Amino acid sequence: MIYKFFKLSFFLISFLFLGGFGPLPAVLGPAITVATSGNFTKATAQLVFDSEFKKKTGKSSLDYITEEVSKNNKEKRFNEDFKELIEKRVKTVHQKLVDQNNEPKIIKDFKLLVENRVELTHKKLIQQKINQ
Repeated sequence: MIYKFFKLSFFLISFLFLGGFGPLPAVLGPAITVATSGNFTKATAQLVFDSEFKKKTGKSSLDYITEEVSKNNKEKRFNEDFKELIEKRVKTVHQKLVDQNNEPKIIKDFKLLVENRVELTHKKLIQQKINQ
């Protein structure tokens, strides 16, 4: 009896290893499900789902999920980089505004004076062009 068991085991194992490992991953998942849970229906549903998923997408469910997760990680990384860039720019502009507001009053008054002079000169030039 033991001899028959070893003989049968030998043929099954040699078939798996010498068969090119083609169906091994497809059968191994449901076989583990049947062995652990004893639920043959669940294992069959898993096998059917995986084969249909592969027919429609051309990828195994694990490959598809891995690809989607990597896409989401790239988008998340891009969004984080963009957020950091915006925050850096806002800080720079804020610092420039603070520095500009902290200038001494004399410099502010001088700037206003120069702007007024430029504006008056511009008006005079326009008036002269009109009079000519």
